[in-house]
Amino acid sequence: MTGIVGAVLGQAVVRLVRVRDDRALGLGLGIASHGIGMARAFQVSETAGAFASLGFAINAGLTAMLLPLLVDGLGLL
Repeated sequence: MTGIVGAVLGQAVVRLVRVRDDRALGLGLGIASHGIGMARAFQVSETAGAFASLGFAINAGLTAMLLPLLVDGLGLL
């Protein structure tokens, strides 16, 4: 759901806050909208797509490393 909403509304929201840089758009779409946002960023430009890929990868890596520590630290399992 977040991927679809981000891909549909992401570019409009970025324009609303007057960010005009494809790098910022791509990074935001990659982090917030995951794979479908990354695909949408590639439709905007190659630069936006590259930064979306970077954001997607960083988000996935940090989630994979930090979530187990958080779950263990809070004693949820």
